[in-house]
Amino acid sequence: MINLHLALINEFLGQPPNASEHGFQIDHILEFSHWFMGALFVGWSAFFVYVLIRFRRSRHPVADHEGVKSGISTHLEFAVVLIEAVLLVGFAIPLWAKQVNQFPDAKDALLVHAVGQQFNWNFHLPGPDGQFGKRDLSLVSNSNPLGLDPNSAESKDDLVVLGELHVPVNRAVIVETSSKDVIHNFALPSMRVAQDAIPGTIIPLWFTPIKTGTYEIVCGQLCGLGHYSMKGSLVVDTPEDFQAWLKERVELAGTQSAPAPLDRPEGEPDPGPRQGTVAPPGAPKTADPSASVPPTPPPEH
Repeated sequence: MINLHLALINEFLGQPPNASEHGFQIDHILEFSHWFMGALFVGWSAFFVYVLIRFRRSRHPVADHEGVKSGISTHLEFAVVLIEAVLLVGFAIPLWAKQVNQFPDAKDALLVHAVGQQFNWNFHLPGPDGQFGKRDLSLVSNSNPLGLDPNSAESKDDLVVLGELHVPVNRAVIVETSSKDVIHNFALPSMRVAQDAIPGTIIPLWFTPIKTGTYEIVCGQLCGLGHYSMKGSLVVDTPEDFQAWLKERVELAGTQSAPAPLDRPEGEPDPGPRQGTVAPPGAPKTADPSASVPPTPPPEH
């Protein structure tokens, strides 16, 4: 009951309910920090009002240059510094070290690649074989946002999902973050985790969801004009629902085939210069555009 009342300050400040295994530890630190900051605010505000009244000009027309003689203020300031040091060294740093150093076994966890781009999240899952396919930057296109190599045997069953990531409940999830353009931030407020996604770098984070439901994924870095719209969904399923979703996505991916680079829709003309059109950039130029048109022979008499 006491802990429930203490947690009300987190809800009052707009923090979403925790849905991860480790999140309660972060919530406890935030609760204590918020109450501690609130107590300091009330205390210092009351002291400020007392000083305004106690040392008003009508009572002390001449300034006292001797200053404070009591050591109470020194003791109070030392106590504040000590409490903050305990919070940082005793709780925050060990919790942070656990999250960045003590990763779960990859064999038991679900491994996902989260690749940010302006202004979406691409999620890459290894598929039934459990292995990620080869990616090539030169293969990136609108239909192949991550540049999966179609000649790689491991990539044939890979899943690439835009904006929505499904994970099973009560199973550790390792997310390897990266970016295609600028620095983004993969943030899951309900899971109490966040990590910068930096171009050219793969940085992992992990969490274990303990509640089924749909949770928001946001970008925590100002990444451009469309930053406000860079959102996604984390769907925590039961193991049965997760397997059903995987099966559905594999079947859907199997029915989709990207057109060959030179294939064009029916009825669309082939690329290239035509009579009455402007030649595309890089096309060979002729001295006289009409030179290729044979002259009309004169009429016979």
